[in-house]
Amino acid sequence: MADDSVIGQISVVRLKKILEGKLRVITNYFVVSLAFADILVAVAVMPFNFSVQFYHEWIFGQVICDLWNSSDVYFTSTSILHLCCISVDRYYAIVKPLKYPIKMTKKMAFVMLAATWLSPVTISYAPIFMGWYTTEEHLEFRKYNPRTCDFKVNKPYAVISSSISFWIPCTIMIFTYLAIFKEANRQEKALHARAGNAMLMHRHSREVNDKNGALHINTPTKDKNILRMKREHKAARTLGIIMGAFILCWLPFFLFYLSTSLCGDGCDPPETVTVIMFWTGYFNSALNPIIYAYFNRDFRNAFKNTLACAFCSFCRRSATDLDALDRLDRRGSGQLRVPMASRRASDLTSL
Repeated sequence: MADDSVIGQISVVRLKKILEGKLRVITNYFVVSLAFADILVAVAVMPFNFSVQFYHEWIFGQVICDLWNSSDVYFTSTSILHLCCISVDRYYAIVKPLKYPIKMTKKMAFVMLAATWLSPVTISYAPIFMGWYTTEEHLEFRKYNPRTCDFKVNKPYAVISSSISFWIPCTIMIFTYLAIFKEANRQEKALHARAGNAMLMHRHSREVNDKNGALHINTPTKDKNILRMKREHKAARTLGIIMGAFILCWLPFFLFYLSTSLCGDGCDPPETVTVIMFWTGYFNSALNPIIYAYFNRDFRNAFKNTLACAFCSFCRRSATDLDALDRLDRRGSGQLRVPMASRRASDLTSL
């Protein structure tokens, strides 16, 4: 799963080179930053969790244990906060389009991104390395059990961390998307009405003369507002699906996390349930690029381009080496430097 997530996120990040000017849209700053956060979830968090499931114990020491737990909280929280920023951006774009150019400037986007990347530090690296996140009993237990890396938290940390990581962002996202869908439905009704009027005008268009006798043709022109509304609605649907996937993946985990933490020692859930909850949350980082690639043409083209490069790079390299050897035969070895890979291929064929 980690490899699939990395491949998917690399495809998204490639947009920075492929789309160039299109990335100047404010929303795409958040999208690329989200992709980077999800890459780090796949690279810095998932492999360690997989190793625990494989070896059934922690083999990397207590310092790496704290680093892993901190990175888990930090990068997953950062990914969730990015989705919250995107929902706010879409809220202004659709519900308050006149305020959008004023509110959602590049400066504001960078401020939001800085807050998104910095705020999770307060619930991850700082409290975990200082030991504020857990109980005295658990800290004592860790001293004599270095082969375990259980993330047992105290009640204040459970409430604060889950609020910052999930409950507050989720509340904001629900509010913004309810407003977005309400406004989208209103605009869609107006869109159908205007499209019907445009068809009627097109059907009855005819040539007329103005007062000076000049000849004009009454043909309907493209309505830029309608085109903009269509684009915004498509983006809203895509992001709505992303929000649905986010809630389905993370809501069970945070309900489980908060309830078991508040319950204390009286609750000891089965290890299988704990594993499923963690991996369901991680799965959200793999879903985001898939959703973007399926519902957005530009992102879909980026995925195709990346996959083509991945599968054809070896073929292109081999073809280049063969061309070099062919030129060498025609021109002589003194006129061409043969790449190292070509020399190895030549040595193999001569055996």
